[in-house]
Amino acid sequence: MNIRPRRNRKSATIRQMVEETQISAAHLIYPIFLKDGHGIKEEVLSLPNNFRWSIDKLLPEIEACMELGVKTFDVFPAVDDALKDQMASYSWASDNFYLKAIQQIKDRFPEAVVMSDVAMDPYSSDGHDGLVRDGQIINDETLPILANMALAQAQAGVDIIGPSDMMDGRVGYLRSELDAAGFTDVSIMSYTAKYASAFYGPFRDALNSAPKSGDKKTYQMNPANKREALLEAQLDFDEGADMLMVKPALCYLDIITLLKENFPIPVTAYNVSGECAMVYAAAKNGWLDYDRAVHEMLISMRRAGADAILTYFAKDFAQQIKNA
Repeated sequence: MNIRPRRNRKSATIRQMVEETQISAAHLIYPIFLKDGHGIKEEVLSLPNNFRWSIDKLLPEIEACMELGVKTFDVFPAVDDALKDQMASYSWASDNFYLKAIQQIKDRFPEAVVMSDVAMDPYSSDGHDGLVRDGQIINDETLPILANMALAQAQAGVDIIGPSDMMDGRVGYLRSELDAAGFTDVSIMSYTAKYASAFYGPFRDALNSAPKSGDKKTYQMNPANKREALLEAQLDFDEGADMLMVKPALCYLDIITLLKENFPIPVTAYNVSGECAMVYAAAKNGWLDYDRAVHEMLISMRRAGADAILTYFAKDFAQQIKNA
């Protein structure tokens, strides 16, 4: 045999030399849950090893992550029901604990990159990403609400706006409003292909943000559809998105590749809560090796074409790399 592929696998050094895909802490974005108060570190029962943090507890956690090389954080607010209303008006209120926390993070760690969530559901009494009227999600009237939210976050110092709502036209609307207000340097990482997935459960537990009625299938994508992702991506690209996101990641590796091959801007993947919870649960029961499973899962997303990955494994994986 003239061709023996095993020759390129015969030692760890050779395997590393010819490795096609690399992943480092710099490729990771850490989603974290923020709660109003002091001295709070509450584990999310359905997402082990992840917590709701008050800002005084979160700042040391961010510092520890940055020492490991994780320097980008996607912050999600766990809002008390008493502050929620149909218009999600607390999202841009001057006393919003989330906005104050963004300011504190940026003041303490100016080199950190802070990403925000732009959608109504954390603040909405209806639990939907858009304005609800007569049981319907009203698209166009939602856009000014999202713009108020995005502008408040930009004023607080956020680096990347993350519109996760899946309303039509929202990227262009937000880009226009941010630019008009002088926030031309604030990036938009659009949740471009966000599917109506069964894997969001632990996240909704963490934020108590599940819809009060109905589901999100009229605005999140049908898991059966692939070509539709190209349409969503083209719209977001044309409207000014700086990065395109696929969510979830593991069941949609083909979509990550599809967008990577068709658009000249970074593509990110959201390794969502349910995907991570499966690994935590299986590892706890001794059914798989946690470190190896995490590495394999994340490398698959990079191999598919993800330039960056939002993952609840970010800190653990960064620690793995440091210990290697």
